[in-house]
Amino acid sequence: MRVSPSRPAPGRYAPRRLLLLVSGCVVLGVGVGLLLTAKLGSDGYSTLVNGISIATGLSFLVCNLAVSAVFLLLAALRRLLPDVGTVVQIVVVGYTVSLVLGVLETPGGLAARSAYLVVAFPVLAVGIAAYLGSNLGAGPAEGAALAWDPPVPFKWSYSAVQGGGALVGWLLGAAIGPGTVAVVLLLGPAVDLAARALRVNVTQGRAEA
Repeated sequence: MRVSPSRPAPGRYAPRRLLLLVSGCVVLGVGVGLLLTAKLGSDGYSTLVNGISIATGLSFLVCNLAVSAVFLLLAALRRLLPDVGTVVQIVVVGYTVSLVLGVLETPGGLAARSAYLVVAFPVLAVGIAAYLGSNLGAGPAEGAALAWDPPVPFKWSYSAVQGGGALVGWLLGAAIGPGTVAVVLLLGPAVDLAARALRVNVTQGRAEA
């Protein structure tokens, strides 16, 4: 049966998919919290927001909202529109990160901080793969990357988005570190592996189209 494009497909917002979306965002938030707690460099998207905040004097929150809007607009121009998952990702991840940062403290030794960074990666990868696997919409950074898949596979377009954000943020005065480099080079492929392990499709249906 052909479904009218003006109406949601049957079962689109089924409880199982909503649970996958929310749980994936919680896991992603924990991963981001671990990455930030390690204090060895944040992801490229956050580096970009921080750099703009430093250069303009505006708050991180205001700059984050502005960058998010620009990324979502760029994705929309490539016909990847926001959905319920876009809002859930922003709200749930942000809230989870705040909780994690309120519980964890940055350890003093480099080895312990490096351990936080190492643990953060599989957590981040599983969280991104799970929430995108619900196919209910993507957050700003993931949406900007998915907008180019096809022709560029997500694992590489995501690296490009993170790398571009890190470079611009660094040029504007934000700090980077080994964690930033690791996110740029490894997180995209790690999400691809996690998606295969979870048997989910993260492309929001674009690959089939």
